[in-house]
Amino acid sequence: MIGAAALPLAPQVTGQSRPKNIVISSANGLAACSKAMQVIQSGGDTLDAVIAGVNIVELDPNETSVGYGGLPNEDCVVELDACCMHGPTRRGGSVGAIRGIKTPSKIAQLVMAETDHMMLVGEGALRFAKAYGFPEEDLLTDKSRLAWRMWKREMRDKTGHSNWESGVDGPPKKKIAELKKAFPQFDDETLAWAYEVAVNPPHGTINCIALNQKGEMSAVTTTSGLAFKIPGRCGDSPIIGGGLWLDQDVGGAGSTGRGEENLRVCGAHTIVENMRHGMSPKEAALDALKRVARNFDNDEARLSEIDLNFYVLRKDGEYCGASLWNKRTTSAQSGASFAVCHEGSESRREASVYLLERKG
Repeated sequence: MIGAAALPLAPQVTGQSRPKNIVISSANGLAACSKAMQVIQSGGDTLDAVIAGVNIVELDPNETSVGYGGLPNEDCVVELDACCMHGPTRRGGSVGAIRGIKTPSKIAQLVMAETDHMMLVGEGALRFAKAYGFPEEDLLTDKSRLAWRMWKREMRDKTGHSNWESGVDGPPKKKIAELKKAFPQFDDETLAWAYEVAVNPPHGTINCIALNQKGEMSAVTTTSGLAFKIPGRCGDSPIIGGGLWLDQDVGGAGSTGRGEENLRVCGAHTIVENMRHGMSPKEAALDALKRVARNFDNDEARLSEIDLNFYVLRKDGEYCGASLWNKRTTSAQSGASFAVCHEGSESRREASVYLLERKG
């Protein structure tokens, strides 16, 4: 069921003779938007602003989808991805599958500013970061390790057996009382969270895009990627043109969610090009989501397992968040939203437009 028409377009600032300072982000970016706005208002560069914003999230051990404390790969190692684009210089930088560095967005910015490359990955990216004085650190927290251990317990063969628990005939679902015995140091809320991410491994990311009064734009995307992924896996977040694209003559776009599906439509680049040809941010994002749906023959049953979100900011200040579904696939079933901060106001969340409506 098509649902986007039921939601209003986000507040517009079109028609202004000159753009206003504005920052948008994924829903986990309220603090990031506020920080980026502070940097912009103090005269800072837009790329420095969005990097400073997402650094807050990267350094937060309780944000398990980004940076320090991110959910690990299948070997229980945290691997991070990031990319950035700077509108005034039309340059970008990226890192993929980097380990041991809490703020990969800063390394992506260094790749852009200090090399003639666009992307460094793996061991090379780590060595580059260390050459610039970044310490190699253990990014795994007790909370993210718990999630990995829970995931191992819930990996089962066709008979329902797991090698990571006692008892051949373990039930397919764990009650909190049973989990308390296995993990006595954690409270019920943390155990419930760990079980949820174990059985429904999340895609977690933060995207942030900024526009200042001079019409300058920059953007960044940073992530720990799909939880429990194959080591070395990169989704769309470090791919310039996939998880992020920006042309300050037109606007910028970024994404969160299942990167593989976004990459199949080069979503961020597609959205910006759509705007170049006259589409509004809302129209441009929904068109990209329709391309994703078309790859599944518009089969909503198959699409039901996919979360994908876009964040779009046009050069005149018009913006939107857009989601494949009105609600996420997690048990929380939270509504699709994004963060925004206008000059002179607090960061807030707004509802995203969406393509498909999940019932219930």
